[in-house]
Amino acid sequence: MACELFRQHGIRGIGVDAIAEAADTNKMTLYRHFGSKDDLICEALRHTSAKAAAMWDELEAAHPGDARAQLDGWVEVRSQCLCSEPFGCDLANAAVELKEPDHPAHAVIENFKNLQQKKLADLCRRAGVDEPDALADTLSMLLEGARVSRLATGSEGPSMRFVRACEAAISAFTGARPV
Repeated sequence: MACELFRQHGIRGIGVDAIAEAADTNKMTLYRHFGSKDDLICEALRHTSAKAAAMWDELEAAHPGDARAQLDGWVEVRSQCLCSEPFGCDLANAAVELKEPDHPAHAVIENFKNLQQKKLADLCRRAGVDEPDALADTLSMLLEGARVSRLATGSEGPSMRFVRACEAAISAFTGARPV
């Protein structure tokens, strides 16, 4: 419930009273479970992170032992997410909204984003890419840029070329011609 409210209204745009009401409880019960709004924010971001991290198991299950197919699958899954994220990435939005550098949510966001980056670089490495860290960085920046572009200019803006841009980047790092 809190995840959806933060997504729709922003972290600062929704209060604990409204979250408690939407959860059909009271503020005291919420504080008993989470301690503070910051703790609730961190838990909501952990929940979102866990759902997003499941993608890696799904890629392996869909393409067992085929790292290149998993890499292509990563592009496809991220493209689908891009189209289905009307409010953008919850973690990136939180990172931008929470201006205080010592806010505890920043550690949750940083840990998740770093882990995703390492998994992507490992996938690139297993796919035989010469510079796996550079390709992983490139793909990550394309994804984050596409997310912001979609929010700023709509789905018909530059974000609609996300797959094509990723294919070109993968081609550039593997020497293969884009499909």
